[in-house]
Amino acid sequence: MPTVAQHLIAALKSSGINRVYGLPGDSLNGFTDAIRRSEDMAWEHVRHEETAAFAATADAALTGQLAVCAGSCGPGNTHLINGLYDAQRTRVPVLAIAAHIPLSEVGTGYFQETHPQELFRECSVYCELVSTPEMAPRLVEIAMRTAIEENGVAVLVIPGEVFLAKLPDRDWNTKAVVPTRSVLRPDDESLRRAADILNAGSRVTILGGAGTAGAHTELLRLAETLNSPIVHAFRGKEHIEYENPFDVGMTGLLGFASGYKAIKEADVLLMLGTDFPYSQFYPDNAEVIQVDIRGSHLGRRTPVDLGLVGSVKDTIDVLLPLLTRKADRTHLDRSLNHYQRTRKSLDSLALNDRDRTPIRPEYVAGVVNQLAHDDTVFTFDVGSPTIWAARYLTMNGRRRLTGSFTHGTMACALPHAIGAQTAYPGRQVIALAGDGGLAMGFGELLTLVQNNLPVKVIVFNNSSLNFVELEMKAAGVVNFGTELKNPDFGAVAQAIGMFGRRVEQPADLEQAVADALAHNGPALVDVVVARQELSIPPAISAEQAKGFTVYAIRTILAGRADELLDLVSTNVARRILD
Repeated sequence: MPTVAQHLIAALKSSGINRVYGLPGDSLNGFTDAIRRSEDMAWEHVRHEETAAFAATADAALTGQLAVCAGSCGPGNTHLINGLYDAQRTRVPVLAIAAHIPLSEVGTGYFQETHPQELFRECSVYCELVSTPEMAPRLVEIAMRTAIEENGVAVLVIPGEVFLAKLPDRDWNTKAVVPTRSVLRPDDESLRRAADILNAGSRVTILGGAGTAGAHTELLRLAETLNSPIVHAFRGKEHIEYENPFDVGMTGLLGFASGYKAIKEADVLLMLGTDFPYSQFYPDNAEVIQVDIRGSHLGRRTPVDLGLVGSVKDTIDVLLPLLTRKADRTHLDRSLNHYQRTRKSLDSLALNDRDRTPIRPEYVAGVVNQLAHDDTVFTFDVGSPTIWAARYLTMNGRRRLTGSFTHGTMACALPHAIGAQTAYPGRQVIALAGDGGLAMGFGELLTLVQNNLPVKVIVFNNSSLNFVELEMKAAGVVNFGTELKNPDFGAVAQAIGMFGRRVEQPADLEQAVADALAHNGPALVDVVVARQELSIPPAISAEQAKGFTVYAIRTILAGRADELLDLVSTNVARRILD
């Protein structure tokens, strides 16, 4: 007679799931043994449960399918939490199997006792305890269905003895759980109101996010009809910027001046599938229309004149026939011209600066972008690698990009790359890692070797928590606690059986990256980059400008004028020479 764990594995397989990310533990023994006995279910072993959740997040984000991770009781499943927050806030379907202590010991202060239902409640759309074998079939199906339909995290808390309990086949009658398909659009009256606002506007700007996925053709038809520049939030980059004559770049802290300007000068802003969080980048006096599949997200970032619930693709399909084609291209052409100047300025930094050292991080990102395959999957760490990914990776409709866009956690590039490479074993996967982020999850380099995952890791090594330093400067605070004493990461990679190389001279960069990308297996390139490179956002507030001034004064008073001189020489002198 099969165990509950064997039934659970069969249920996952029938729904198209063939891998589970995790780390073994005694309370998980029934589950992992069921995987061992299964012919078509893989156990993707990692070195930390947080990585299991991050890998599942990237897997789900890239494939669009339910991904599964698991952790043993107590510390084993609490380690999942940060990665599950990332999945929940990225809005991807993940099922977490959280093993539990024996039910008879709950409430006694037993070894490794926690209360998983309380711990996971905030980072999940569903979290329930399977306290008897008979409960398992329905709760498993509900958890999977909820995760898939609500694009979120479902957690099943299962005591070790329940995994091992026997259950007759006749008592497990669940069916395959696959996503439903629906048409979702606003009602006719709301669409008419939207058309009236758009037809009356003379400077319409579109802001698109992750919700534009699958609607590229429709989006371009809409922009052509309205003569509208298209600005994208970071999560919309891979879906919007390619083959797009209306693209004017990103806005926000990581974005371009051109994207900021196109929004600020609009008299109508049309938000499509985006929850862009920074209110200071929205227009001051424009009418705002927002389209989202989640009604609760309408108007929560900026006041909207009209909120529409619907998918971007379905909504555009029915909105287009109601629109009047605009003849005036003034707003569009002005925005495009500004974007061209902004893009040229940014690209001028992604060059070998006459072999000056340390190497410009922009140059590193530019080289990686140039040498990467046309269908590469990129991941990136939170911090300065996020900026270089946003500004210098070129999307083409085949490349993919995933990261901790909303949760914003350190140390995600390598774990996300593990999930990406596992999901797509035949594709090139490149992780843009910060030195701080890589060190935080250093053990997962061993996962690459053990699982034979040919991930390519490019380390932006500036011996600091660089983005934190930038935030300190903007706030007028002298840098403190951000110094990192790093090893030669290339040598470390070699020591554990990877391709490893350290690059300190710009002239050596291209060959090192090319060799790493060509290597048949995991590879790491440790690039020593400029620590004081400033990544200025497209709009500087008076408070930030004041902060930089105060930072300069305080740095001198603290006896660290050499640091200020390095900042000036890196960012001012270079540009004067250019």
